[in-house]
Amino acid sequence: MSEKIRIHLADDHQVLIDGMLAVLKTNSKFEVVGHSLNGLDLVKNIVSNGADILIMDINMPHKDGIEVLKELSETEHSCRVIILSSYDDLKLIKEVLKLGANGYLSKQCAGESIIEAIESVAAGKDYFSQNIQEKIFSSFSGNGAENITNEITIKSALTDRELEILKLISLEYSGKEIGEELCISLNTVETHRKNLIKKLNVKNTIGIVKFAIKNNLIKQ
Repeated sequence: MSEKIRIHLADDHQVLIDGMLAVLKTNSKFEVVGHSLNGLDLVKNIVSNGADILIMDINMPHKDGIEVLKELSETEHSCRVIILSSYDDLKLIKEVLKLGANGYLSKQCAGESIIEAIESVAAGKDYFSQNIQEKIFSSFSGNGAENITNEITIKSALTDRELEILKLISLEYSGKEIGEELCISLNTVETHRKNLIKKLNVKNTIGIVKFAIKNNLIKQ
């Protein structure tokens, strides 16, 4: 990735693009290398301008975001993709993740989190706005309209360290053993365990184990 984070914007509303441009120009680490108002132009532009990050709406004329993701998956493009959408439907979130999206932002909170999202995705992490995280977490605990708990969404919602600790807890490692295995303190292990309980909306360590079994993270 170049010294500056090179960004391409895609949305069928010029006013939204202008708003994002104004926000991104305040950060010296960012360089907006282009923008597109429809999916057809987007595919042509993104391949040629060497963008590191693509911020894209789902609804666009000529080719929508899903079609663009499918087409880009067949090319050798290396840009990472953040979806910026008015929709927070779990089926849609699941589909774009499968197609290679690295982040999902609700348009309602884009202004306050777009910079954090870009920096996170540019660093190789996935990023989801708070309301999208809540949707994913509620599906983990069975409270969502549809249970979409699978490896993709689990890895997106939990940090790598949390996922490691979840698996070790499920394999009946003690807190001390987890600490020794991962070279972290017992207090750090306990903090991660509490975070897992909160994120997965379970009551205790047994709940964590049940979650891991249900989602095939360990062999029964």
